[in-house]
Amino acid sequence: MAMKIAMTGATGFVGAEVLAQALGAGMSVQALARKARPPQARLKWVHGSLEDGRALDRLVRDVDAVIHIAGVVNAPDRAGFEAGNALGTMALIDAMRRQGVRRLVHVSSLAAREPALSDYGWSKELAERHVKASGLDWTIVRPPAIYGPGDREMLDLFRMARRGFMLLPPGGRLSVIEVGDLARLLLALADDRHVSLTQMYEVDDGTPDGWDHRDFGLALGQALGRRVKTWSMPRWLLNIGATLDRTMRGRNAKLTPDRVRYFCHPDWVSTPAAFPPADLWKPGVATAAGLKATAAAYRRNGWL
Repeated sequence: MAMKIAMTGATGFVGAEVLAQALGAGMSVQALARKARPPQARLKWVHGSLEDGRALDRLVRDVDAVIHIAGVVNAPDRAGFEAGNALGTMALIDAMRRQGVRRLVHVSSLAAREPALSDYGWSKELAERHVKASGLDWTIVRPPAIYGPGDREMLDLFRMARRGFMLLPPGGRLSVIEVGDLARLLLALADDRHVSLTQMYEVDDGTPDGWDHRDFGLALGQALGRRVKTWSMPRWLLNIGATLDRTMRGRNAKLTPDRVRYFCHPDWVSTPAAFPPADLWKPGVATAAGLKATAAAYRRNGWL
């Protein structure tokens, strides 16, 4: 019999890909949404939010596993991050306990490795602590930077590359992962608790030692068929940019002081010792091809 899973964050970038793959694999899905959505075969939308305990009870009732993707990546203050990431996770755990559902796949972030660095990382690490103390059959996944068609977080970088230049953080390295690869892992974990029970995994695209910031900027240019020039910006200049972005875009600012602290950390490379077992999952999308496909999707959508 096909699995029945519950999802949070199914209307977002990562969640939409997980949802599409789950339905394509014949699974039944119950997904949380704040707004009404058109019905689909094997998909039940549950109206509500992470603040709504009754909606969460309906979401997780009679499912085999829960994939928790919803979260806040940008907030005006620490309280906003805590509400969206830590308190929301606690509410979901409470609903799972009430409904007798054991299996939880929790999507965290590499930022949780450095909780003192940013309010975002602090809130994600706090959510992890709630998961570990839940008594559920949990697995935590810490993705690095996620890219792919439909992503708007990395869109500004593609737009810079299209103009022939890249303004980058100070020297450092990062890992990345294509959204389809991440979705495959999350669904594999939902269906296999034996290997991954109470494990925390870090993942990437398979690039040893990750990407130097400059090399990744050049890769974005290649995906667009453009030669780009790269400049590493000092932290003080990024802080000025964050002030200007907040002045211009208010609560919708993308470059915040919190993100500046995150961007300027020199090591966001996934740890090989924390990778999932290779017989469970391995990345399948080469980053050069994935970035090119992402750029093509942006163009089709009229975003570039």
